[in-house]
Amino acid sequence: MDLSTLRSGGKAALARALAQLERAPDAAETVALLDAAYAEPLAHVVGMTGPPGVGKSTLMNALIGGWRARGRRVACIAVDPSSRRSGGALLGDRTRLSTDPEDQDIFVRSMAARDRLGGLAALTISSMVLMRALYDVVLIETVGVGQSETDVVGVADTVLFCVQPGSGDSLQFMKAGIAEIPHVVVVTKADMEQAARRARSDVLGALSLGGSDEVDNWQVPVLMVSSMRREGVDDLIAAIDGHRDFLQDGDQLSAARHAQAEQWLTEAVRERWGREGIARAGDLSLPAGQSPFHRLALLNDKLKFAL
Repeated sequence: MDLSTLRSGGKAALARALAQLERAPDAAETVALLDAAYAEPLAHVVGMTGPPGVGKSTLMNALIGGWRARGRRVACIAVDPSSRRSGGALLGDRTRLSTDPEDQDIFVRSMAARDRLGGLAALTISSMVLMRALYDVVLIETVGVGQSETDVVGVADTVLFCVQPGSGDSLQFMKAGIAEIPHVVVVTKADMEQAARRARSDVLGALSLGGSDEVDNWQVPVLMVSSMRREGVDDLIAAIDGHRDFLQDGDQLSAARHAQAEQWLTEAVRERWGREGIARAGDLSLPAGQSPFHRLALLNDKLKFAL
C-alpha cells in the first residue's frame, strides 16, 4: 500500500495500514509508507493529558464536534490502560464517543499502553505519522499523566493539560516536569463554577511560581471548559489554533518535529538493542528532512550483525 492508495481508500484503508504497522513494522513496504507519510505532513497534532477521571474523553468528544463543524478532518488516538489478561485496551474510548460511524472524516483508534510508562502506546508515533499525512487534526489522548507520563511532549505540536476542579490537580501540576508540559491548560467541568474558578486561579498561581507561564515565548492560556454544556470549546479551539499559528510564524514547527524524530529514533534503538546498541549506532542525529523510519531500518540491519 502506498500513500496515494491510503488517501483514496478512506477509513478502511487506514485501518489496514495500522494493522500492517503492528504486524510487520520492519517490512520494506511499511517503512516506505511511513517514509512517504513523514515527508508530507498535513495535520496539526494535538496531545491531551491529565489525571485519570479529569474528563479527557468527554473533552475529546467536544473537540471533535467543534473541528468537524469547521469542516476539518479529525483522527484520534486514545491510549487506554491495558488488560493484564489480554494486553488489550481496557476502556476503549471509541465506545464513549458520540461520533457518526459513517463520517469518513473522523477516525478513532484505541491503543493499549501495555508496559510503557510514558502515557503512550508503542505504536503511537508511527500511527500519528500516518494520520498526520491524511487529516487536518490529529488528537492524541494519553492514558493519564503522572510524574513520568510526559511522553506526549515528544509526539504533539500542541499539548493540552486538563485540570479537574476540587481534585487537587493544581498541586500535582506544580510537581517537577508537569508544569513544563502544556501549551494550553484546560480546567474541565467548568459548570462546577466556583470550584472551577478556584482551580483556574490555583493553576495560574502555580504557573507563575514555577516560571512556566511562558513556554518558548508562548504565553500559556488557562481556559475553563464545560464539555457537557459545550461551553468554552470554541475558545479552546481558538487557543489551539493560536499556538499552531505561533509555531508556524516563528518557524518552530519543523524544528520541533525534527527534534521529536531524533528522540524517537534514539528511543527505538534503545528499546530494541539496549545501551550497547546505542553505543554501536554512533551518531543518531538526522539530516533535515530524513525519515527516522528509514534510518532505523538501516540501523537494524547494521546492529543485528554487530550484536
